[in-house]
Amino acid sequence: MAPSTPHFALLALLCAASDSALANDFFDDAKTEVLSRNFFLSNDYRSPSPSGKNYKQEWAQGFIGTFTSGYTPGTVGFGIDAHAFLGLKLDGGKGHSGTGLLPVDSNGRSEPNYSSAGGAFKLKVSRTTLAFGEMTVETPVFDTSDKRLQPEYATGLLVNSREIDNVNFTAGHFTAFKNQDSSSGRGDFSGYGATTEAGGISFLGADLFGDSPVGGSLYASDLTDTWHQYYANLHFKQSGLLLDANLYHTRDTGRALAGAIDNTAFSLSGKYSFGPHAVMLGWQRINGDTPFDFVGGDSIYLANSIKYADFNGAGERSWQARYDLDLGAFGIPGLTFMTRYVSGDHIDGTHAPKGGAYNPFDADTGDYQPQQGAGGKHWERDIDLKYIVQSGTAKDLSVQLSHVSHRANEAQAGDDIDRIYVVIQYPLGF
Repeated sequence: MAPSTPHFALLALLCAASDSALANDFFDDAKTEVLSRNFFLSNDYRSPSPSGKNYKQEWAQGFIGTFTSGYTPGTVGFGIDAHAFLGLKLDGGKGHSGTGLLPVDSNGRSEPNYSSAGGAFKLKVSRTTLAFGEMTVETPVFDTSDKRLQPEYATGLLVNSREIDNVNFTAGHFTAFKNQDSSSGRGDFSGYGATTEAGGISFLGADLFGDSPVGGSLYASDLTDTWHQYYANLHFKQSGLLLDANLYHTRDTGRALAGAIDNTAFSLSGKYSFGPHAVMLGWQRINGDTPFDFVGGDSIYLANSIKYADFNGAGERSWQARYDLDLGAFGIPGLTFMTRYVSGDHIDGTHAPKGGAYNPFDADTGDYQPQQGAGGKHWERDIDLKYIVQSGTAKDLSVQLSHVSHRANEAQAGDDIDRIYVVIQYPLGF
C-alpha cells in the first residue's frame, strides 16, 4: 500500500507550519508537533490463537504529525486542527502478521507502509469551542485509543464548554471511524459484540470540580439501535492519597442490535504515594448476563481494564495490586518502574440472551454459542520499565519496555499469551 501524495504533502505541511505560524497573525497560538514512534510488538501464544498462529510479531516505524491553530480575533474565532500519519514496516511476514501495528492484505501479509491524514474546523465563542471533522476524543463513554503505531480517530462534531467555573461540559456525535491499523476514515469501531455500523455514537456529560480535592463526572451515551450507557465517577485527592470510584450502567435500546442488555459495572480503587513509591489496590465487578461492552479502544474507565484484558466478563469479579517506583530518587532521573497483577473469576456467559451478539446461533453446531462459559477465570501480570531522557540533544526521547502475561481457563475463552512491547518515541522539533 503506497502512501498517497496528499498524505505526504500534509505531513510535510505540518513539519513546516510553525514557521508560517510565526509570520501570520491568524496563527498566533499555532503549534506544530511531529512524533517519531518506533514500535516492536511480539505475541507468544502459549495456547492456540484463534488464527492458529503460535506467535505474531511486527516491528514498525511511525510518524505522527499534528498542527493546532489558534483562533481568529473577534466574537467568534475560527481555527483548524490537522494531523497526518505515515507508518513503515520494518519487520513482519505472513506467518506472524496481525498484531495491530500494520494493515494486513488479502494474502495475510503485513502491508509495507500506510498513511492517513485528516483535520477538523473549529470555532470559539467565549469559553465554548465547537469542532467538526476528524479528531481524537477523550470521554468515559467514547474514547479513541492511542495504543499502537497510529492513534484512532473519529469523524463528527464535538462541543466543549467551560462557561461555568469548575464545570467542563462535553457533547459529541460521531459517525465515521479510523482504526489504528487503517488508512480509511470511513470504518467502524467494534467492541465485544457491539459496533458503530448502524449509525454512530452520541454523548454528553460534564466533569465537575477537576481542580478540587473532591471531584467527579457524569456522562450518557447513545449507540445507534444498540444501547443507552450512563457513567458516573467520584474521586478524592489529598496528600498522596487518591480514591476513585467508577460506575457504568448499560441498557439496550431501539432495535437492540447486540441483543438484550442490562449491565452494571463498577470499580473502586485506592492509590497511596509516599516518596518515590506508590501502591494501589483495585476492585471491580460486572453485574449482568452480558459483558460490559464499549466501542472505541479506550472507552472503559474501570480500574482493572489494563494492557491486555479488561476483566469485564458477565458476572466477573476482579481485584488488582499495583506498585510504582520512581528511580529518580536513586540517582536515575527519568526512569520509572511499574508492576501489577489482576485476577478475575465468577465469569458466567451462559445466560446471555440467545441470538444476541454475546450468545449467537452457530449454524455448524445447530446450537447457541456464548462467548464465555460458566466458571471462567483468568489473571494478568504487567511489568513496565520506562526511561525519558531529561536533557541534552535527545531530551524527551522515551524508551518503554513492557512484558504482559495472561492466562485463562477454557470458560473465560481468552488467550494464554506472553506479550513484549518495545516503544521508542521522540518528539521532533521544528
